[in-house]
Amino acid sequence: ATRTRSAEVARADSGIGQTPARKWRNRAAETLSSLQAWEAHRPCTDCGERDLPVETDAQNCNQRRPDLCEKCCKRRTERKESVLEFVNTEASYGEDLRIIKEEFYLPMQAAGLLSQEQLLGVFSNIQELIDLNENFLEILQEEIDRAFDQSDDDLMTVCIGEIFLEFVNMLPAFQTYCLQQSSSVNMLNALEKEKELLRIFLNVSQNDNTALRRMNLRSFLMAPLQRVTKYPLLLSRIIKATTEYHPDHGSLREAKSRIESHLEHINMKTKQEGNTWTLRSFRQDSKKKREVINIEMRETALKTVGWLREETRFVMEGPLQLAQPPDGQWVKKGSKTLKFQNMQVLLLVNMKRVSESSLESAEPGPVKDAVLVLIRDKNNGKFHLLREPLRLSNCVVSTDPDCDDTFELIEIRREAFVFRDSDRARTHHWFRQIRRYSRELGSWKKRRNALPNIMISTPHTRP
Repeated sequence: ATRTRSAEVARADSGIGQTPARKWRNRAAETLSSLQAWEAHRPCTDCGERDLPVETDAQNCNQRRPDLCEKCCKRRTERKESVLEFVNTEASYGEDLRIIKEEFYLPMQAAGLLSQEQLLGVFSNIQELIDLNENFLEILQEEIDRAFDQSDDDLMTVCIGEIFLEFVNMLPAFQTYCLQQSSSVNMLNALEKEKELLRIFLNVSQNDNTALRRMNLRSFLMAPLQRVTKYPLLLSRIIKATTEYHPDHGSLREAKSRIESHLEHINMKTKQEGNTWTLRSFRQDSKKKREVINIEMRETALKTVGWLREETRFVMEGPLQLAQPPDGQWVKKGSKTLKFQNMQVLLLVNMKRVSESSLESAEPGPVKDAVLVLIRDKNNGKFHLLREPLRLSNCVVSTDPDCDDTFELIEIRREAFVFRDSDRARTHHWFRQIRRYSRELGSWKKRRNALPNIMISTPHTRP
């Protein structure tokens, strides 16, 4: 009977007395309070820092998102406004380009006010800028719409820097327009004095055409110059409002550096051509100076090979040391016996277009051709080619374990070159890239054993 009563008591109070149960309830209440305090004072998802004290947070909980601190919430708002400003101003710029074409160019062409040559002189490559703007704006708008569809109201998934770098080919188009701006304005002034009908058309358009907003043709022709000089400012605003942990932060900085380098290059070319006007100048540092030099070398290389810019990809570029061995036995003596000279080398690849629009496809087409352009160091303000470009389809590239700080390139039936970089790892990277395109394009494999070169026939040659 005693045992039964004990069991009944145990089932009634679960074996826990009043004092332990009170302690358990107190601990549960403390845990719940701690969780509520952490929830109210959780780390910010953007910066990882903790916000203001808990009691202050209670006052602001209705004014901001609970997972963001006040600083990051404000930063997100500023970033969204900066991104939308970038897209909206790009759309406004595109509207000005459309006005130039539809309200000036086409009516003047249809009425025969100017010849085709005169139209080209006044309006330059305006059609190219229109096409680029339409493609660029279309991608930007798609990214904005996709972000809103995914409930990304802050537009944090929109990467302006990455998109800008994908359309970096529009910068040379701006350069072409800017460098011709002075001659375009001079031609327009001369034609307006010479042709009375043209003068009447321009005056009537400005006063009666509401689409022009009382602006004359010269004001609209300045739109591309104003747009290209505004890109660095717009990108700077987005960078300032973008945390360094954001995936687009590095691309934004690179995009800003690229556009500033192109503007410096345009300024330099303008001065060389004797024009009195220049674009907005930027502070030059060593990185920007190097990029300006790279732009000049790319232009020289493109002019030499004669490829379309949109079909060309610059795989590698930079300084290399070059030597021309007198015979194929130099490996036994070592590379120290060779006389090297400094050279700027560019590896260009010509890609097949997969569609009519050069900007439609993200994936590049198959490789049609690949060349090495050898440029002497700058002399008297100009670059000079060492020789005609080396077509990798006609070259054999090899290296040797005894001279692993160099690699050899042999142009079939012509001459041999030995290259090296000051950094051995970069030398190997150059070798792998050149060998890749040489093997893809060349039919030299069939002739490999017939080539009288010790580096190729040696059994120790790397595959």
